Amino acid sequence: MTTTSSTTYSLDCPPQYATKRTDRPTLGGRVAEVANLLGTPLMPWQRYVADVALEVDPDTGQLVYREVILTVPRQSGKTTLLLAVMVHRAIGFGNRQRITYTAQTRSDARRKWQDEHVMILNKSPLAGLFDVRLANGSEALIWNNGSIYSIASVTEKSGHGDTLDLGVIDEAFAQTDDRLEQAFKPAMITRTQPQLWVTSTAGTAESTYLNGKVDNGRALVDNTSGVAYFEWSADPDADASDPATWYSCMPALGHTITEQAIAADRMSMKKADFRRAYLNLRYERSIEDPVISDEAWVACKDERSAVLDPIAIAVDVSPNRMSASIAISGLRDDGRTHVEVIDNRIGTNWLPGRIEELVKRWSPCAVVIDSAGAAATMIPILGERGITVQMTTTRQVAQACGLFYDLVVNDNLRHRGQLLLDTAVAGAKRRPLGEAWAWHRKDMAIDISSLVASTLAVWAHAYHRSEAANNTVASPQIIDPWSTTDA
Repeated sequence: MTTTSSTTYSLDCPPQYATKRTDRPTLGGRVAEVANLLGTPLMPWQRYVADVALEVDPDTGQLVYREVILTVPRQSGKTTLLLAVMVHRAIGFGNRQRITYTAQTRSDARRKWQDEHVMILNKSPLAGLFDVRLANGSEALIWNNGSIYSIASVTEKSGHGDTLDLGVIDEAFAQTDDRLEQAFKPAMITRTQPQLWVTSTAGTAESTYLNGKVDNGRALVDNTSGVAYFEWSADPDADASDPATWYSCMPALGHTITEQAIAADRMSMKKADFRRAYLNLRYERSIEDPVISDEAWVACKDERSAVLDPIAIAVDVSPNRMSASIAISGLRDDGRTHVEVIDNRIGTNWLPGRIEELVKRWSPCAVVIDSAGAAATMIPILGERGITVQMTTTRQVAQACGLFYDLVVNDNLRHRGQLLLDTAVAGAKRRPLGEAWAWHRKDMAIDISSLVASTLAVWAHAYHRSEAANNTVASPQIIDPWSTTDA
């Protein structure tokens, strides 16, 4: 192994936490040479990490750090740094080395290995120094000197049975426990210069393994042996929309990432997702942007809003069946859509009688229930009472959510400012349905049955209005939903 001495660093984006460079020699310069051969020259931050992580004890000639923890924003160049480190380990240590790489899943690791690592190596001057083994389950780069770079699955058995010189746990945010580390470290115990690299972007509250590494690494940054820790992240209180915040924590900004690209993603991503991906801050549900902004919802409030005949009625029951809601929707005299929660009570026993009462009073154009929701149990009961129920498909539910959202953000919906519905809108989240989405129902701390019923009612009225577009419609009449007398 050939080492280089300490160098002078000019980091335009210093790390939030980092183990300091000492005057010990380092193999970082050799890693930089490998990166040049691969066509991916190290950026200043990558060179700093390589120099510190690969410091060598001048008395023993061995690596100082057995573990390296690195957390940076996405698209910072973590992949190219890891590849240079792994290639250097394979060809720069003078004897046969065993290297294992893993990511979120084995398929993720294989994709990264084949689509990025192997592709970059095949285009480099090093292409003649290894063979590629593609057989599923035993994928590996086999170097001419006997070194092997393979991938592993995320199981307790990964790494067992083999000696290991370099283990890489990439995208560590996906690990919920230390099973990989417990598999890797025993395989390293007899090796003279082993290293475990744990790398990732910030995770969530469920990323217990990574979060423990981060907490431990921050506490060890002043140590100069054992564990090397590096973290580029923003101040949690900083303005996520301010470019100055981006430059404070994105070490690749201005090198391989443009400010314009970050600005575009900032506009299209949810706040919590942007903070995790680009500011490297742990995902916090409490700061997740609402689906419908408070400003847009308040702009649609009209306490005196009145709906014209005909109306549609929709019913929803919370997944735990603790509460249920009935909502109506129809047009106003200005052409905007009116939506209103007519009733919300505990349990479901009250629903059939109340729905029957409303149907007799208003003769709605539709009574709608989501066929896949908890309210579907009401369908046969209402049928026995002579009430025909329109059952929505999953596709129609997604259409309903999209329509409700569009009407709000385009100022074409009016509501009366009911606290129950206001609370549901403020706290609601979405779940993906193919390329569309629907309201998220599981693990909700608030009752959103009022919002779901309102959404279905809006869709039902629009659907039946389009069906009857060519029919002659009687002169509309104002309906008072709170009237206690029959029309």
